[in-house]
Amino acid sequence: MAPPRIEKIITALDVGSWKVCALIAGQTADGQLHVLGTGQRESRGVQRGYVADMEQTEHIVREAIEQAERIAGLNIDDVWVSFSAGGLLSDVAPIESELGGHRIEKEDIDDLLAAGRAGIDPEGRMILHAQPALYTLDGLTGVKNPIGLHADRLGVDIHIIMADGAPVRNLEAAVRQAHLDVNAVVASPIAAGLACLSDEERDLGVALVELGAAVTTVSLYAGGMLVEMASLPFGASDITDDIASAFGIRRSQAQRLQSFYGSASASPRDNNEIIELEPGAPTSGDAPRITRAQLVTVIRQRLDAMMGEIGRTLKDLHFVGPIGRQVVLVGGGADLKGIADYTQSALGRAARIGRPRGLHGLPDAHSGPAFATLAGLVLYAASDPVDLRDLPMMSQDVYRPASTSILHRLMAALKSSF
Repeated sequence: MAPPRIEKIITALDVGSWKVCALIAGQTADGQLHVLGTGQRESRGVQRGYVADMEQTEHIVREAIEQAERIAGLNIDDVWVSFSAGGLLSDVAPIESELGGHRIEKEDIDDLLAAGRAGIDPEGRMILHAQPALYTLDGLTGVKNPIGLHADRLGVDIHIIMADGAPVRNLEAAVRQAHLDVNAVVASPIAAGLACLSDEERDLGVALVELGAAVTTVSLYAGGMLVEMASLPFGASDITDDIASAFGIRRSQAQRLQSFYGSASASPRDNNEIIELEPGAPTSGDAPRITRAQLVTVIRQRLDAMMGEIGRTLKDLHFVGPIGRQVVLVGGGADLKGIADYTQSALGRAARIGRPRGLHGLPDAHSGPAFATLAGLVLYAASDPVDLRDLPMMSQDVYRPASTSILHRLMAALKSSF
């Protein structure tokens, strides 16, 4: 069978605190995405999602890209880059204009979005995304496509994701020093949501919890879009550090124990399972050993603290009622055995592991929750997203109504439908 004809090349680059990954995909005429090559290297020079050493970060980025290029048989010039550091914030700018009751055409939408650019106030931060979310017709919220309807007033909620400017510029600089152009810097919750959430989940309401190595991001989706988010300064590497400290071993060894023997769920059999801290050492004598129960205890102590913070964050974001019923876990921390059942018990909500989909030929090694953002970057690039910053400024009479939480508007719309 002849290979599919590739019409567009998309390269994704995920620069994290634990690993740096690259993925080269080809898009065919019918929109299908085929993985052509992947690369992965242990991260160096990145701490808590921030570039801390420009030279080391540039070197690792170059190695990951070169590995993907060798597999794909291509030379890459530009990439889509993820950003997951703790400075991410979201906001909503509501904009309305008078229509006089006429039928809404595409030109009305374009004019409103273009004029809405003036309503964006980043307050000194860098804007990563400025996208239209919900439309409003004469006070009716939750309208997804108003074209063809009549209204006196047409409004739109512009969803904005911002970040501290310096960390983003440092990330872009490190990538460009690797001789790569940056198409866009994409917030990791946007990418991971595209890769792992179904349309129905995004519409009915779901919390996406990305357990990264050093940063945990909590994002709420409802009405088909990301509506709220918060970043927490901890991640799976904190579990690794606890294991290393508790048993006096190196981080690399602690990571191995966490991956092969770690679990979020305790079992009576754990007391009988012995783990050698120095594999290959003589079985006689004083070779250091622990039980799996001891390892699980250390892991659960850290998880209890992390999940407590996640639960409080969900409450602060008003993840309740008809939309507050499901949690999807992604990121490297979601690879921990039993984490979904533990999360369901700790948060009192249904929980599942999110795995990337939508790409043909994704290797098994890159098909887990740790690679959700990487796959999502390709999907985001292929979707040709609308961004208000790309539109021209328009001189149209618009005004900003009283700003209320977009999540509250969605909840009101959902309640009115029951």
